[in-house]
Amino acid sequence: MNDLTWLWIVLGVVLLVVVGLVGFRARGSRRPTPPAPSGPSAPAPAEAPPDASAPGAEPAAHGAPSDAPVEEAVAEPAPGGAPALEAPEPVAGRMSRLRGRLARSGSPFGARLLSVLSRDHLTEDDWDELEETLLVSDLGAGPTEELLEALRTQVRVEGVKDPARARELLRAQLLALVEPGLDRSLSTAPATAPDGSHLPAVVLVVGVNGTGKTTTVGKLARVLVAEDRTVVLGAADTFRAAAADQLETWGARVGVQTVRSDRDGADPAAVAFDAVRTGRTQRTDVVLVDTAGRLQNKAGLMDELGKISRVITKEAPLSEVLLVLDATTGQNGLTQARVFGEVAGVTGIVLTKLDGTARGGIVVAVQRELGVPVKLVGLGEGPDDLAPFDPEQFVDALLGD
Repeated sequence: MNDLTWLWIVLGVVLLVVVGLVGFRARGSRRPTPPAPSGPSAPAPAEAPPDASAPGAEPAAHGAPSDAPVEEAVAEPAPGGAPALEAPEPVAGRMSRLRGRLARSGSPFGARLLSVLSRDHLTEDDWDELEETLLVSDLGAGPTEELLEALRTQVRVEGVKDPARARELLRAQLLALVEPGLDRSLSTAPATAPDGSHLPAVVLVVGVNGTGKTTTVGKLARVLVAEDRTVVLGAADTFRAAAADQLETWGARVGVQTVRSDRDGADPAAVAFDAVRTGRTQRTDVVLVDTAGRLQNKAGLMDELGKISRVITKEAPLSEVLLVLDATTGQNGLTQARVFGEVAGVTGIVLTKLDGTARGGIVVAVQRELGVPVKLVGLGEGPDDLAPFDPEQFVDALLGD
């Protein structure tokens, strides 16, 4: 080989050495990236969390990509990917909570009545005090007069001074006013049409704004599911944007379908009709229809409520019309009860927030006003705090221990 050939060989070797050293240093300055996993059980690569100060940035779960969906705590995914369903609490025994909750609300009703009745000698001032206590409890003038007259007679005959005996007399008279013989059962049994087709029981729920009507419909669905009834919900409150979403959330927690409109302000009667038709097609036991909260002095809205009733009955008869009243409104609720009774044909009353008032006499007053029974009562804010009304447990809760 001549000198020129050797020179080219030496230059080539030097160039290869230099390139090799540069590549080695570059590889040593960064961590090798593993290949993307190909199997379903392969772990996802760890990524740095996004900058919290960047607009729209959301924290990623530990060990998961930043765009992974965040699960809500209320419903963990089941193996099939669907939300885990809740099991509603059994209905029996719910009403027994009322005594403790009324006691925590500081209700003086029973204590005041019993302290007066147990005095050695009842003067006219004492009877006036009893009357005032009963009227403040929203019992109403008529029932108060009846109760006092009965107590006067018994006290005069027996000369009651023993607190235990006074409690017995008062309990008996209060229970008579609450009317334990009224039928408080819900008509939720499906029927068969003359042509042999299935007819679900249809329950229409009405009431003014702010009484907790949509929440009550959701809780009532849980009551029915706890009794092994199949249910469809109708979101006919199309004026409040969040009402259908709220109702759908209640239904999803116990596996109940909600029929709703895709747009706000849709015809409520059409939504109610679709819900009942769905119940017929799917052979559902009960269809619960929620309606918009309506002020009793809004004639147009009340007319619309009448339209909903008429449209529903073209598909299936109404089994129940439940009026939701806030127990804390007292005598003001009686005006609402009168108007709804005339327009909607109310068959039963749901008293919400009964645990938050010392004025339990509203139960008697509203039954007298409408001539229909209180069928359900709200005992608190929990999902299973709706209970069938039990007159004896209610009176015992008012009187306390």
